[in-house]
Amino acid sequence: MIDLPSHKLEGIPLPVTDDDIIARFKESDAWGLYTSVDLKNCNPETIRNPEKIRRFIVELCDLIDMKRFGEPQIIHFGPNERVAGYSMTQLIETSLVSGHFANETNAAYLDIFSCKEYAPGVMAEFCRQYFEAESMTTHVSLRE
Repeated sequence: MIDLPSHKLEGIPLPVTDDDIIARFKESDAWGLYTSVDLKNCNPETIRNPEKIRRFIVELCDLIDMKRFGEPQIIHFGPNERVAGYSMTQLIETSLVSGHFANETNAAYLDIFSCKEYAPGVMAEFCRQYFEAESMTTHVSLRE
């Protein structure tokens, strides 16, 4: 079991584990599981490299056992330096993985939504390690 003291999950007291979240997902007959992962002070070389972002998407989907649907979209844009960076989306058979990488702050903002359960703590820690983030905040919600 992975203890997730930094997780916030509405209706479940902390600390909470991935097993607790998955059990609640199944018991409540929730329609989907949503996790936001905010990463600060990431490796700038990784968040500015579209091929590394593409590899991240493939490895993440494999880790949480989600079938990718089509190719990921990875596009660099932003009207000013504060928001400039790559944004990505990957359709998955059960919903969507998306994110934005902010060049100015070396931050990553990731969203994983699926109507199939997955281990949000394992997934979030993979994201933190992949982008070599100094800090991470996660929020988990059940969509009903």
